[in-house]
Amino acid sequence: MDKVLYYIIYPIFYLVSLLPLRVLYLFSDFEYLIIYHLVGYRKKVVRKNLRNSFPDKSEKELLKIEKEFYHWLCDYFNETVKLLSISKKTLLKHIEFRNVEQMEQCFSEGQNCAAILGHYCNWEWLSATGLAFRQYPEAVMGLIYHPLYNDAFDRLFIDIRSAQGGVCIPKKDILRYLVTYKKEKKNYLFGYISDQTPKWNNIHLWLPFLNQDTPVFTGGERIMRKMNDAVFYVEMQRPKRGKYICTFKLITREAPSLPEHEVTTRFFKMLEETINKQPAFYLWTHNRWKRTREEFDRRFGNTDSKTKDAEQK
Repeated sequence: MDKVLYYIIYPIFYLVSLLPLRVLYLFSDFEYLIIYHLVGYRKKVVRKNLRNSFPDKSEKELLKIEKEFYHWLCDYFNETVKLLSISKKTLLKHIEFRNVEQMEQCFSEGQNCAAILGHYCNWEWLSATGLAFRQYPEAVMGLIYHPLYNDAFDRLFIDIRSAQGGVCIPKKDILRYLVTYKKEKKNYLFGYISDQTPKWNNIHLWLPFLNQDTPVFTGGERIMRKMNDAVFYVEMQRPKRGKYICTFKLITREAPSLPEHEVTTRFFKMLEETINKQPAFYLWTHNRWKRTREEFDRRFGNTDSKTKDAEQK
């Protein structure tokens, strides 16, 4: 059944992707009216997140961010679909990659790279980062993903993410692929979206993030340390509709020598700074703070001992 569904939805999405971005943005304007004003998709979650993240902002300011967010969310969807057919030349007119030469310098010195990022601006367009490599166009641009429950849509999103040269690797297989690439002496840049909410049993670290005590993933950092990758933070900006600027900022080339959790701590500080500049472009519909420290302590007792036990396993 999922296979049949895939062959139904793929042509539809592909045909939509053939439309110019200016037309797709008209679709976004219409979708915004439906999603925000009629459906009110996850409005309670968005408002709670914004209120807790920016306690010093007025209701008027928060409402402005809220509306801008929903408008951008609709843009995000159509921009992502556009990846199926947009030419490389046209795409590079809409996204600018900065500091790529520093990653290529790492390649030239025998070190691979990891890019750590959040759900900010259109992270799907980062699958095209490989287009910006000049000295190492053959470098693998890896995308770590969690397979969707629906096989048809999972296959569709793999098509979207690989359309511009991205290599999609399931999260559970990532370490095996990295070791293989290293043995084969293939240069790679892998992206780690690291701002999701971890499951209860995977909470090993709490950090202050957007004015809230926040449980964070540490698995990405462990892999980066194990592979001795150069770690870059991905800062994205959206100066205007249809234009993104992606800057790769070096966090460290010596991840194993840093204190444990230092990479993750620096990442969340940098992500918060990015969000504060243009708060409307963060994924506020995600129920990011659904797991609280109080509930964690109630479930597992002493937080410190639980953290130590979890890290020893």
